[in-house]
Amino acid sequence: MKRVPIGIEGLDELIQGGVPKGASILVSGGAGAGKTIFATQFLYNGATKFNEPGLYVTLETNLKNITWDMENFRWDIKKLQEKELFKIYKLNLAEKDSENIEEEVLEELNIISEYIEKVGATRLVVDSTTSLAMWIRGSAAMRKTLFQFTDGLKKLDCTTLMTSETKGSKDAISAFGVEEFVVDGVMVLYLHPPHRTIFIRKMRGTNQSMSPHPFEITENGIVVRSKEEVPWEGIHL
Repeated sequence: MKRVPIGIEGLDELIQGGVPKGASILVSGGAGAGKTIFATQFLYNGATKFNEPGLYVTLETNLKNITWDMENFRWDIKKLQEKELFKIYKLNLAEKDSENIEEEVLEELNIISEYIEKVGATRLVVDSTTSLAMWIRGSAAMRKTLFQFTDGLKKLDCTTLMTSETKGSKDAISAFGVEEFVVDGVMVLYLHPPHRTIFIRKMRGTNQSMSPHPFEITENGIVVRSKEEVPWEGIHL
């Protein structure tokens, strides 16, 4: 099986070298857990370490905020944008017809798929499914839309990270309880100040670590301490 390294120090060794190529991975957690940094680092590492173009799709975040966040880690996003290795796209849903919003969302996602194919992007971030679901009525419609989208991405061989906001509790996996069923993997980030923990709950085709591991957000981004384990009773939320 071909694998795509996340590129985050200490993480790939917990998932046999990386996620399956073309897989869709959910990165969930409470506010401040590090989801956006994790997802951005996935694209940055792909561009700088593996020369793989990436696309960052956002629904709410101001585009300048993303750039500022990357510059805080001394990641030269402008150079990557000039080389067309890093692109940012904001979904345009604010003015969509609410009567046909599911179709409009899927149309936007199809535009993204076409763009991915055009520029040859192999890495994609959708931030976030929580915001996306706000436009879709009901869990059934949400599940159907996400399934159609992720299935289409597999045909393009694009590896995708999708973020999801949770309440931050130990048993919280996603915002609406459906996202984890349409993806190939789930990584949950926990913030219990001053500690941070990552747990790889699911990863198809992978013999992943079954223990939570501590991680830190350093001046260079996220670093996972793969040799250390955190007992579940040690995660105080």
